Amino acid sequence: MNLTELFDRSLIGRRQRVALEWEGIEAHGAITRLTFGDIDERACRMTHELAARGLAVGDRLCVQLPNGLAFLDVFLACTRLGVIFVPVNVMYRERELRHIVTDAEPRAFVVARGATPALPPGTEVWQAESLGDGARRQPATRSGPRLDAATPALIIYTSGTTGAAKGAVLSHGSLGANGMNVVAAWHVTDADRFLAALPLFHVHGLGNGVHGWLISGCLMRLVERFDHRRAASLFAEFRPTLFFGVPTIYHRLLDADVVPDDIARAIGASARLFVSGSAPLPAHVLAAFSERFGHTILERYGMTEALMITTNPYDGERRAGTVGVPFPGVELRLVDDDDVALSSGMVGEVQLKSPCLFSGYWRNETATAASFADGWFRTGDLGVRSTDGYLTLRGRRGDLIISGGFNIYPREIEELLLEDARVREAAVAGAPDELRGEVPVAYVVGDAELDVVALEQRCRSQLASFKVPRAFIRLDALPRTALGKVQKHLLPVWRASSPTVTAARESGKE
Repeated sequence: MNLTELFDRSLIGRRQRVALEWEGIEAHGAITRLTFGDIDERACRMTHELAARGLAVGDRLCVQLPNGLAFLDVFLACTRLGVIFVPVNVMYRERELRHIVTDAEPRAFVVARGATPALPPGTEVWQAESLGDGARRQPATRSGPRLDAATPALIIYTSGTTGAAKGAVLSHGSLGANGMNVVAAWHVTDADRFLAALPLFHVHGLGNGVHGWLISGCLMRLVERFDHRRAASLFAEFRPTLFFGVPTIYHRLLDADVVPDDIARAIGASARLFVSGSAPLPAHVLAAFSERFGHTILERYGMTEALMITTNPYDGERRAGTVGVPFPGVELRLVDDDDVALSSGMVGEVQLKSPCLFSGYWRNETATAASFADGWFRTGDLGVRSTDGYLTLRGRRGDLIISGGFNIYPREIEELLLEDARVREAAVAGAPDELRGEVPVAYVVGDAELDVVALEQRCRSQLASFKVPRAFIRLDALPRTALGKVQKHLLPVWRASSPTVTAARESGKE
């Protein structure tokens, strides 16, 4: 089955129902409402327009657009033509764009009106407005080749935290299996009201959000981006039953200045499910959200190459600090450095087999081969499983700190730091040390009254001495990707002589 056949459950089967409410930044509160039939007609016209411009099966089309109707039109048209859709982060600039264009070799690069991205010479640029004008002159008839499940649908470039970003190829079949899993596991139905505020250039917003919407037939309110200043009015006006967010969004929603207590209670009363992913959700945020909104956020775990991997249960215990159990069809194991499977309670690399797995890295057979071990995909994430199957992540394998022969998992220290209400963000990374090889260093974002000495004492009272951060560096904000993942390679380098840090001493004093 291809994506078009799956989406037709709604585009044809629910043709007369209102499907989408679109509110752009420039609309000043005006809402555009479209039925599933309207969306299908727009996709048909755009399919003819792309074909008229010479696009065919296997061609790549890079698209750097914000959330909006143009993004959806081009995406749906590509799925029908067999054109490989390459969504590009709207914040990417010359260096990132040059790498993606050089690697993907797209037929063209689609941009928003007035955008002038710094692209390699010879790149053909199409304005979304021009594409839309052309599509309106095209017929609304269905067209396109017969596609199967193995047909590539997306190339999504990884964040590239360790070297150049790689293009993960996702097929119609893998994306379809993931969409069905999301709808089934989280009980999404056509009765839901889904508020979509995550960027569609990422698999969280596209592969879970848009695909789940089209498969289930629910009503989606799409906004260009999450704006905390409008969050209270947006939630109160639309009254969503379903919301997908990242930890930074939930942290914002807990601010009483952003969402007053009475509105928080009203939002919670209308909602059915809040889902969090793309970055670890601190346990104190989960607890505080439950207190204010009356909902336990459902945390899940996924990645570009594998889409959704595990989820806390819809019915059952949503365990703080864990990412739950595998989705249907996903096999999961934890292994040591020799790829030997480990038992419950032991920390190891998460490896998996799944119907949602990517097809490989675009034109990079070496990287593809290196990412598998005897058919198991190496996630690079460290985790530990409880005896009843719940997975707790311990950070990236590359983030593991080995100090004096002892393994230190940054996530453990970060969670402890975040238990202090004055700490808003925390990250722990390894720094070179002549004696121990590496030592942990904490980077914290906190309130003005944050006491670094108290933080150190907290760590010393609850952690083994070798896990206590050698220094606590205060920052205005942690460097993050668009989806909220901390980019540890961009943290300032710590040296013992640096005047910008507070160093931890054996005495516990500065």
